[in-house]
Amino acid sequence: MSLVQSVDHVALLPAYLAAGTAVLVLLADLLVARVAVTVAVAATGATATALGAALAGTGGERRTFCVGADCSYVFGGRAALVGALFALLTLGVLALSGPLLRAGRVPVGEYCFLLACAMTGGVVLGAAGDLITLVVALETLTLPLYVLVGLRRGSLAGAEAAVTFFVVSVVATAVTLLGAALLYAVTGALHLDRLGVTLAADAGLRGLPLTTVAVALVVAGLAFKVAAVPFHAWAPATYDGAPLPVAAYLSTASKLGGVVALLAVVQRALPGTVTGPVLAGLAVLTMTVGNLVALRQRRTVRLLAWSSVAQAGYILAPLGALALAAGRTADARAGAYAAAVAYAVFFVLLELAAFAALVALRPADGDGGTLADLRGAARRHPWVGGAFALALVGLAGLPPGLAGLFAKVTVVRALLTGHSGWLALLVALNAVLGLAYYLRLAATLYATPGPATARPARVVVVALGTATALAVVVGFAPQIVLDLAAR
Repeated sequence: MSLVQSVDHVALLPAYLAAGTAVLVLLADLLVARVAVTVAVAATGATATALGAALAGTGGERRTFCVGADCSYVFGGRAALVGALFALLTLGVLALSGPLLRAGRVPVGEYCFLLACAMTGGVVLGAAGDLITLVVALETLTLPLYVLVGLRRGSLAGAEAAVTFFVVSVVATAVTLLGAALLYAVTGALHLDRLGVTLAADAGLRGLPLTTVAVALVVAGLAFKVAAVPFHAWAPATYDGAPLPVAAYLSTASKLGGVVALLAVVQRALPGTVTGPVLAGLAVLTMTVGNLVALRQRRTVRLLAWSSVAQAGYILAPLGALALAAGRTADARAGAYAAAVAYAVFFVLLELAAFAALVALRPADGDGGTLADLRGAARRHPWVGGAFALALVGLAGLPPGLAGLFAKVTVVRALLTGHSGWLALLVALNAVLGLAYYLRLAATLYATPGPATARPARVVVVALGTATALAVVVGFAPQIVLDLAAR
């Protein structure tokens, strides 16, 4: 079958819309040069991309760029969920960026263009069917973030954070590409499904030391994207040096991209005998180190950064369990896949709400400040403080933050179903450990008022309210996310 005949333009619609948004943003900035128009074009494009992903996801799985049974682009229910989520995260971050853009601290056209480019990478990533498409999509998501981190004018911390992020990310990409090249040398295949079939059918190939090295390199390179220990050192400094809306995007969209990439290779391509122990070990290290270091943080963004490191450990846990359970029931493996995707969705909603509340309470061109700067903020701004506290409680996995509670329960249930009780116990212990710093920050919000906080911008409050409402909806109806994640 020729490549031209196999192109499905409906499957590619979300990618067309995302890439078109980037082009239109450039044209709007060049021809009109007004902040409101440029941001409106970017926001409209992100909304259209989310709707396009939902439309393309209807009617079953769509495959394109196929050679025989091997396809480089596979758009199904899970890809639609990922594409829509990336578009909505971009829309949310644009709303959070309103005060920053009006303050003139970043160039509007370049800022919106880079966000649209990152969105394009995220949309394509969810449908990647081979290693080359996956790596290119992941880098398309990541490359604009280097510039966004250091885009704020006159910020030395932002420039340092951007350089740190760039250097470490380039090394991680080189490691991933080396692993992919070695896999191709061993198997002669790059398509994920073909790799999985080839390695599953030949025990000799699986036993080769070169195969073990190749798989370990791919997993290690992708683990950087989720800030898994010991590939996490870039995250706290980068988040703290970046503008707050960019830190929100790093903590949600960038991490989601790493999870989607890891899930794709673990589920479809790589042998569980190698990936299982590696991912299980990474999960234990990541959740434990993240929680322990978060206990000592006094800067708000660094606390949220270290907590997101710990959250990455909870996401990796079912991936490690499913790889170890390669010979067990299909239901156990499917439950592990769904648990990882669902936890990532629940997490990014709550994390975006937490960052939105922080943006609302801080000056437009300021950083996240310290915990002391937020003392009593909920007393001055009850609705914003209440939403912030709800997001923190949800990240801790406590009611009334039902989205976070169901996320933890889903992961633990998947681990128990996969006969990984020891890992489920460690997840539960780390969840208890995380209560200390989440509840400490929530209590600080309601303490005796300290320094005055900024008046929340209306567009940020709208974004915060929307993220909170979505978190509440999926908390009361988690099956919506679980059903889409299981497809």
